[in-house]
Amino acid sequence: MGAKTQTTAKEFLTAFKSLTKSQRDAVLLGIAGDRALRRDLLDLATFAKRKNEPSRPLRVYLAERRRK
Repeated sequence: MGAKTQTTAKEFLTAFKSLTKSQRDAVLLGIAGDRALRRDLLDLATFAKRKNEPSRPLRVYLAERRRK
């Protein structure tokens, strides 16, 4: 992520935090109501949750899936 992107993200987050609860809820409901944004958010949450897990080759993952 570039420096400009990080700066923009920090500015957005600061502005978001300054909103009232009902305004924040409206923004979050808008994100949750948009299928693509919701998918992106779920992906990012999964990445954050699993960031400390060891990586593995795709073929190992696919073999594990076939066994289930």
